[in-house]
Formats: sequence, structure tokens, C-alpha cells
Amino acid sequence: MDVAPGMRPDLQHLPILVLNGGSSSIKFSIFIAEGTKLIRLNEGEAGGIGTPKPQFSFYVFRDGKRETLVSESEPRGLGSIRDAVRKIAALLQQPGLTRPAAIGHRIVHTGPNLHAHQRITSAVLLEIEMATSFAPLHQPIGLEIIQEAKESFPGVDNYACFDTIFDQDLPEVASIYPLPKEIREQGVHRYGFHGLSCESIVQQFQNGRVPDLFPPNKVPERLIYVHLGSGASVTAIRDGKAIDVSLGFTPCGGVIMGTRPGDLDPGLVFYLLRMHAGSAANATDAVEQLLNKRSGMLALSGLSNDMRILRDAAKNGDRQAALAIEAFALSVKKMIGGYVALMGGLDALVFSGGIGERDPMTRAQVCAGMDAFGLTLNPEENGPAHAGPKTISQKESKIAVYVLPADEDRVIAGHVARLAAEE
Repeated sequence: MDVAPGMRPDLQHLPILVLNGGSSSIKFSIFIAEGTKLIRLNEGEAGGIGTPKPQFSFYVFRDGKRETLVSESEPRGLGSIRDAVRKIAALLQQPGLTRPAAIGHRIVHTGPNLHAHQRITSAVLLEIEMATSFAPLHQPIGLEIIQEAKESFPGVDNYACFDTIFDQDLPEVASIYPLPKEIREQGVHRYGFHGLSCESIVQQFQNGRVPDLFPPNKVPERLIYVHLGSGASVTAIRDGKAIDVSLGFTPCGGVIMGTRPGDLDPGLVFYLLRMHAGSAANATDAVEQLLNKRSGMLALSGLSNDMRILRDAAKNGDRQAALAIEAFALSVKKMIGGYVALMGGLDALVFSGGIGERDPMTRAQVCAGMDAFGLTLNPEENGPAHAGPKTISQKESKIAVYVLPADEDRVIAGHVARLAAEE
């Protein structure tokens, strides 16, 4: 990805650490801005944080190849997200490794008052904290990582890159909720999420990194991006800009997800609140936990929210696992169909995310029956040989279908480099 031209000379070699946290993991990368390019030096992941079997990996890139520097199974001292940040900081102190001069964070929600990626000041940090009620599953993790980064890397500027920015210019008709004006004025509207992932996909089209693309370096006019993982979303993109997105005010709506239900009848929430005894606060907390952590494919299967486990169970005759998978695919298919109608057709469909990249059966289930739109998959290319990037549609298909791994870390590093250059 290009860095903004005119970067100050002292920032020409700016080392940037990207911290991208999940509920029990942190992915991290080190980039350096060289001229107008971003070069990835290292990457790694701390996974299974707080579980009996954590993992830690760290890689270095030499001559375009990734080499393993650290690969630890069940390392000590990974009991919390903050422990993981401290471990990363200690590792980067070692001779020959690069200590960051700036740190970029993936933050899920801006809240109602932030409208751009930006350096984290005390005022910005307060806004991020206040937005916790908008994304209670994700925002606290981002805050923990920021706090520990400030302590582990004293004097280093931290920058927030938000998952909602890509969708902030949605057409009003797509972002508005049919609620009273006084409610909407409190910042209640459709925000959309997975924006950094969407931005990465758009950049891959712009930069000619998409296989078999003709003409090259061009974003398809009508593009649908399907991000499928434990969190999932579908985004309609016209000429590189989002025009509608399945996720809404919080990351709980839209299609069925790993532990979240997707769209529900609002009246069902009233029913759930009435079901729970005790104070209103207790009932609200209980329903919030139910909808964020105990629903989705986990609830339908009664087994797991991990697609690999569900596939194995369904293969062995587990009817509930099969039902969970089918419901998940159906919810995605319906969203895609609506967006095809919205845009008056479709030029390209992109799958990404852990499930989207690695589970060919889900891709096949989602695309089944779309021959009415002129979409035909190539079964051999859709197979499990490798995750991508690759084209999985037939040559004669009127709609190009791709598997493209998103690179959120590179997008974040690019924004950090740009922001640092502008200061």
C-alpha cells in the first residue's frame, strides 16, 4: 500500500507496530515506511489467551519469505490480553529486532463523536471508552490493549483505526433507522463494521493484486464483499464505496454469526427481557450476554461456534450441527440476493475471513442456486488446495468470484504512516 507522498524526512523510516486484538488473541505486525512503500518486517500472533493451551508465534520476513523466529505451544505468562502485549514488547527489545516509533490499533467502534482514524489523545481515549456500550464484546479488549501499549512502549504515539470508518458515508437511506428524531440525534444509526477488512479488499483491486482481473487495477463497479468468520458481514460496494452493510448499530445484527444471532424481531428482545427475573439492569446484562456470547451457530448446534468442529460433527450425522451450518449459509445467501437487487446486478463477489477463506463447502452452499444471476463456481478451484488469493468462478461466469485474504494490518499501518506524516 502506498503511503501519502510528502512524508517528513524524519518519518521516511518510521517503524510501525500494529496490534489487532480479538477476544482471546492478538495478531501483530511490524512495518517500516520506506519512501512511499510499506515493508512488512515481522508478524505474529498470541492465541488462546487465558486458556489452558495458549500459543505464541513470531515470524520475520527475509527476501519476501516468512521465517519462523518463535513458535511456542503453551507458553507461560499468557493469562490475559495485557500479558500478551507485554510479551510482544519484551520480544521487540531483543537485538536485531525493530522497536516501534508508532503503534496502530484496530478499534471496532467510533461511537457517535469520532469520524476519522486518529492519534489517541486523552479526549479520544475517553470517546472510545464511552463507545463501549455500542460494542460491549469488542471495545473493552481494544481499550486494554491501548492501555498496556502505552505502559509497555512509553513515549510512543498510539493511533486508533476504526472498523466503522469505511461505512461512515453510507447513503442516508441505508444508514437511517426508522426511530424518532430525538433517538437518532444521539448517534443511533447503522454504522457497519469490518471496514478495515473491506478497505483492504478494495485496495487489492486498485493495486492489481487480484488474480485474473481484467481490466487490471480497477475496482468492479458492483462488488459484494462477504466476510465470514466468528463475526460475519456482507457489504455492498459500488465504485469502491460502501452503499449498504449487514451489520448495524452494533456488531450483533445482520447474518448469523458464531455466537451472535444476526437480525432478530425487536419484539423478541422484549420477550427475553421479561423472561429474566430481577432488576432491569440484571435482565439487560443477561440478555446482552445471551445475544453476544450464547447465540448464533453455537446455540443452533449446541456444540461449538467453530466451523471446523461443526463440519466434522455434521459429517458424522449430527443433525443440529448440519442445521447450524445451513442456517448460517442461508442468512448470507439472502443478504447477497438483496444486494444484487439493490445494485441492479453484480460484477464480483469476494469471500474473506476465516470461514470465507478456508471452508469451500460454505462458499459452495452460499453460491448454490445463483446461476440465475449468471454465477457459476469452478468446483476444482473452489477446493481446499489453498486459501487464496484465487478465482473460484468458471471462466464463462458472468460474475467473478474470488477468495481474497484481507490484510487489515497493512491498512492500519498505512493510516498510521499517513497520520504521522500529517502531524
